[in-house]
Amino acid sequence: MTPEQAWQIILRQCHQPDTTSDRWPSEVPLSDDDHARQLLQLFQPLIEPAFANQKQGMYVVAQMGQSLDGRIATVTGKSRYINGEDGLVHLHRLRAVSDAVLVGSGTASADNPRLTVRMTSGPNPVRVVVDRNRRVPESHHLFTDGTAPTLRLVAKDGHSPSLPDALTGGVQDIPCLTGGNGPIAPREVLAVLERLGLRRIFVEGGGQTVSTFLTAGLVDRLHVLVAPMIIGSGQPAFSLPEIDSLGDALRPTARMVNLGTDMLFDLAFDTGR
Repeated sequence: MTPEQAWQIILRQCHQPDTTSDRWPSEVPLSDDDHARQLLQLFQPLIEPAFANQKQGMYVVAQMGQSLDGRIATVTGKSRYINGEDGLVHLHRLRAVSDAVLVGSGTASADNPRLTVRMTSGPNPVRVVVDRNRRVPESHHLFTDGTAPTLRLVAKDGHSPSLPDALTGGVQDIPCLTGGNGPIAPREVLAVLERLGLRRIFVEGGGQTVSTFLTAGLVDRLHVLVAPMIIGSGQPAFSLPEIDSLGDALRPTARMVNLGTDMLFDLAFDTGR
């Protein structure tokens, strides 16, 4: 089996699962190709929740691409590209197996991302930008390219309509967030996406958004791609609450995967959701 054949199996099991089964299908063959086997092993934990009750709700995958010293951008916000080509392909694969890809307004404004699948095969996810105060320019790709539906989650007010029960396509504003300038409430966000039938959520960035979901205990799987680069200053990957003891540190189950010039840390959290 080639890596491309393995990837097609992953896509099929992700988007056309046998819902009568409760695990990774037994007919998925083992591969003698190291890269194909690695691909199957890496994505199997992300696909299995599609079977048997959809994990009784949501499944949240987050990712972070960083330097050796834990930076995701320079002091001026430049981040293209810290990770190598294999790391970027992996990012696009995560998009392809997700119902929705989510970013915060800071990342959407600074990077002007498309959040579509281009470096591999697979469908585009629904794009979600958490933009409480409508900071992201209307001219950005998310609102203009028409290649995938975009949900803009904005602040609710006394005149906000009830939440929709279905996607309408194009760009859709959803007033569902608590006002103010404090951190977002991730559970509010997930409740809206679940109502719309979006269950496998990929939190792509930025660092503050991923950190907020981590702090809330809502990340099931975290992929951290570390590039052999030392930036020395700039934006940190994670911003989590201060702790006094290492016993309070997050210690997920981890395994390491070599992705070209990058090292991927595949981290599993037991969220108990």
